[in-house]
Amino acid sequence: MKILSIDTSTEACSAALVADEEILERFEIAPSKHSGLILPMIDSLLNEAGFTVSQLDAIGFSCGPGSFTGLRIAAGVVQGIAIGADLPVIPVSTLAALAQYAFEEKNELNVLAALDARMNEVYWGIVRYDNQGQIIHAGKEVVCLPGQVAVPDEDEWFGVGPGWTRYADEMRTVSTNKQLSWEDNVYPHARYIASIAAKDFVKGKLVAPEQAVPVYLRDNVAKAKAKK
Repeated sequence: MKILSIDTSTEACSAALVADEEILERFEIAPSKHSGLILPMIDSLLNEAGFTVSQLDAIGFSCGPGSFTGLRIAAGVVQGIAIGADLPVIPVSTLAALAQYAFEEKNELNVLAALDARMNEVYWGIVRYDNQGQIIHAGKEVVCLPGQVAVPDEDEWFGVGPGWTRYADEMRTVSTNKQLSWEDNVYPHARYIASIAAKDFVKGKLVAPEQAVPVYLRDNVAKAKAKK
């Protein structure tokens, strides 16, 4: 299995290549430089692995939520590569990628993922894993005020993502859960997009390149930008 994955949904920019059991990655925090970084990252990974695009099985990407510009960059790059090489695409939630970090690196099973949505709001998602790393519950992803996040009171919960960096004080006061901890300054990585994409590939969760589109959550802003 050979899957290329990319993420440009936040200030961070990354690309990863899954080749059987090995994962190669390029990662850089570089606001507003994604369009100039992502293609060289992809070329570097393919050169290191000794692969061509035509040898890939699929391409995964962070479809959102996240930066409107960043999501459009990722969708455009993925569509261009996938159409040219006749490859299927695997869209992966940015919030799910943050949750995957919490599972793989921290062994957390109950994860509260949050991205800074600007306009004093957060993108919010809840993910539960079993001990084998299979997702057993993924709540509906929403955009809301930090003081309106729905933190479950049962079990131990672990928060992760840039949303916690800015709004932890507001979000933790919403919950009566005494076993709530979090880690801020964690960005989505393409390697975690790749982990999820590999599982989805086996399950046949693939889409055609033209269906590789961003998921904004904040539809009213997206429509307003489109009208301009």
